[in-house]
Amino acid sequence: MPGSAQPRKFIPIVPAVESTGLYEASKKIYPRTVRGNFARWRWAMVFATQLFFYAMPWIQWGGRQSLLFDLAARRFYIFGLVLYPQDLIYLSGLLVLSALSLFLFTAVAGRLWCGYTCPQTVYTEMFMWVEQKVEGNRIARMRLDGEPFSLEKLVKKWFKHVVWLCIAMWTGFTFVGYFTPIRELGLEFLQTRMGSWEVFWVIFYGFATYGNAGFMREQVCKYMCPYARFQSAMFDRDTLIVSYDLARGEPRGVRAKGQEGRALGLGDCIDCSLCVQVCPTGIDIREGLQYECIGCGLCVDGCNTVMDRMALPRGLIRYATENGLANGWSSAQVWRRVFRPRVLIYGGVLLVLGIGLLASLVLRMPLKVDVVRDRGALARIVEGGQLENVYRLQIMNATEEQQTYRIEANGLDGLHVASAEVVEVESAQSRWVAVRLQLPADKAPAGSHTVHFEVRSADGRAHVSEKAVFLVPR
Repeated sequence: MPGSAQPRKFIPIVPAVESTGLYEASKKIYPRTVRGNFARWRWAMVFATQLFFYAMPWIQWGGRQSLLFDLAARRFYIFGLVLYPQDLIYLSGLLVLSALSLFLFTAVAGRLWCGYTCPQTVYTEMFMWVEQKVEGNRIARMRLDGEPFSLEKLVKKWFKHVVWLCIAMWTGFTFVGYFTPIRELGLEFLQTRMGSWEVFWVIFYGFATYGNAGFMREQVCKYMCPYARFQSAMFDRDTLIVSYDLARGEPRGVRAKGQEGRALGLGDCIDCSLCVQVCPTGIDIREGLQYECIGCGLCVDGCNTVMDRMALPRGLIRYATENGLANGWSSAQVWRRVFRPRVLIYGGVLLVLGIGLLASLVLRMPLKVDVVRDRGALARIVEGGQLENVYRLQIMNATEEQQTYRIEANGLDGLHVASAEVVEVESAQSRWVAVRLQLPADKAPAGSHTVHFEVRSADGRAHVSEKAVFLVPR
């Protein structure tokens, strides 16, 4: 009606039925124990890597620790090899070889490093074994976590964590034993005389092991490890990966043993989800390759167990390539495509660099010399009208035997060594030596002149020439 107030428009605010959080809480994974070839390979690698890690610091070589990175003395001992900071090139070469090896293995068969030898995988496997022995199998662990608090639950949980802490602290102690002689470290621990930095690193590395292997587990592989993110750059359709044979397995369906799946319109997969239950990262490999897959092959063992029980051929889940599955290739055809140009290039570069690094180590001069001028007296005139420059030489013996070295100098007529010309250096030790070079005053014009120190071992096997500057005052 004219003159009447018009109804006011508004937008109704309807309360949300449910709200969704920005972050989904992670669900605890209870991996099921499985037996098979890949499970045995994983445990073989656990034993091999941990036997090396825990035993190596205790092995003696020539009266000292066989493998020791002595940061205080700035020397690295690798059996009979003694390396100094000047040998950093060998560490760089080793890192390059390790990176190329990782690229090669990834191009051939995916994340072999992650599935079998990565410290995160190895220690998680050890901690899960302890958990299984204390709390029981997968069903028992799930039931125990779901039960209310009780004395039995308290005892099992605390005992598990005590064992975990013992393993973690022993791991931290062993790690520090690679940088401090482990026998001395053990005596210091028994006498409560360990240094503050040693205590810090034992506790730091121990709790890192305890937290990563005991609690974070697959979260490290899924969210923290950079390798999981860039691995796809090294994959192609001829990379061997853990694969589910979609054509053979689908459609999934439950059936009794002995029933022909094709007659029922079903594939070989009986949808038992055992492949998911045994997976350390909790993924379903039947959904295709996922970045969380660490290539451990436990789902292959689990599926093969089911196939045996159902009297079906093994290999529904297996190591295969995308091209192999798509084209129905045999194992021989798959392996022929594995050795493709990318793999051959990685392998060739790795072989050349490995041979070069090994040859360099074998032919390496077991003597190093550093020359430092004496800042107290750059140049002076001494008795007999001789011009004298004073230097300090650091002579490093990189052999396992005491060596005698002779010091000479050349570069100017009449130049000679006025101090002791012969010095002795203990095995795998270094020594600072004051050296005085003298020259007749009329033999050289004023200015700076290049000279060379020649240091030779008595047996003639080592010879180093180092450049220096001889100053003649105006």
